[in-house]
This record gives sequence, C-alpha cells and structure tokens, in this order.
Amino acid sequence: MDRFSVAGKHIAITGASSGFGHHFAGVLAREGARVSLGARRTEKIEARVDGLRGEGHAAFGAALDVCDRASMEAFFTTIEAEFGPVDVLINNAGIEAGAKTYTMIDEDDWDAVIDTNLKSAWLMSKLYTERVVANEQREGNIVMISSITDTRTIKGQFPYAISKGGVTRMTEVLALEAPRYGIRVNAIAPGYILTDVSRLVVEGDNAPDFVKGIPMRRFGKFEDLDGPLLLLASDASRWMNGSIVVVDGGHVCASL
Repeated sequence: MDRFSVAGKHIAITGASSGFGHHFAGVLAREGARVSLGARRTEKIEARVDGLRGEGHAAFGAALDVCDRASMEAFFTTIEAEFGPVDVLINNAGIEAGAKTYTMIDEDDWDAVIDTNLKSAWLMSKLYTERVVANEQREGNIVMISSITDTRTIKGQFPYAISKGGVTRMTEVLALEAPRYGIRVNAIAPGYILTDVSRLVVEGDNAPDFVKGIPMRRFGKFEDLDGPLLLLASDASRWMNGSIVVVDGGHVCASL
C-alpha cells in the first residue's frame, strides 16, 4: 500500500467553500479520500460537492459556522452519519480584517479574526478529540493551516498575523497533549498565494517589488501545497508531530 495514500480516509475540511479549503477538497477526493466540506456558505459547498460527485468522488457537505459550538457539534454528527468517524481534521477556516494596523481595527474586527482563525481551531480540535475517544478510534490526525505570517509579517496584517502566530503555537502545544488520545498534530504554513486573504498583497501595486523578496521570485500556487497536504494527511507522516511545514519559495529565509 502506498504510504502517501489517503484512499478511504474520511477527511473533514473547515472553510471549504473557497480558497485553500475548496482546493484541498478536490486534491484529497481525487486521491480517493471521502471528503466532508464545511462552511457557512452552503450554496458554494453544495456546488463543490456536486462537482466532485460528478467526477465520481466521495464528497459530502454540511453547514458549519466555526464561531458557533452548536454548529460545530452538528457538523461532526452529520458527517459521521454519512461517512463514519473522521480520520483527519483539517482546520483551514480563516479570515482577515483588511489592510489595517492595530490602531485602525475595532473590537469587532479583532473578535471576528481571532474567533474564526484561532479559537475555532482549538474548539474544533477539542470536539474532534472527544469524537476520537467516544468512537474508540485507535488514532486521529489534525492538520492546521497556519501561515508564514506567524513569524514574518508586514504592516497592515493585524490581527491576522497574530492569529496565525497563535495557530502555530497551538499546533506545538497540541502536539504535546494530543498523542495520549492517539492524535498527532501538524501544520502547513503557506507563503503568499493568491486567496481572498492575500489579494491586497499579491495583486497590489507593490506586488512586483514584494515578490523580489521571495528567493524563487514568484508567488505560490494552490497546487504548490498538494504534496505537503498529502504528506500530512497520509500515513507517510505517521511519526511527524508538532511539525510546521513551511511552503513559501524560501521567503522566510530572506532577510527582512
């Protein structure tokens, strides 16, 4: 059996209506995983599921508000009824507050970003762990989606960068605590790839100068994350725990 295979695994993805989550669903489904997509924008989830099913893949969608505990619990109950216990949870949901400094945001901006990007990753992980224990699963796997802004940032990324710094640190702490339940926890930290979150940087007026700070002299593409995603979601990473896999074209190696 190919150790890098995710065939037959039930993989749940938060924030799957667009961006990374939308892409991850396709990558994993085409590799044989049973994918459960969660997001608030159910019409986009339904469209993605319909497309994947039309290609002959096992996909399912359910409403998920990662800022609402009851919605999270209902999500797990619904997808387990469809595909059984979750083998891999991908905590991908995330938003940003726009190009704002700490003096420009208000409390609503702060709460929305921290709750969506950071608090939800903890609570989804907690609820998932409870399911792993209740289902008497021998093992579980959590993949966090962090960012190189956890350590390297620019002005105007407040509080997004703070939330991602928290996600990276959470990954490391969970990696100490989760193995007692048979769960390992790792993270992918992408560099600058065009998404709704990074659009202002990647498509902004300063983009040509900004990209010169990336040793490989280009912004990333969604497919650049496929290999690391399949590594962490598969049994090939079975002894990886607490790893932050940076995928950024060498950006963090360059001087600030």
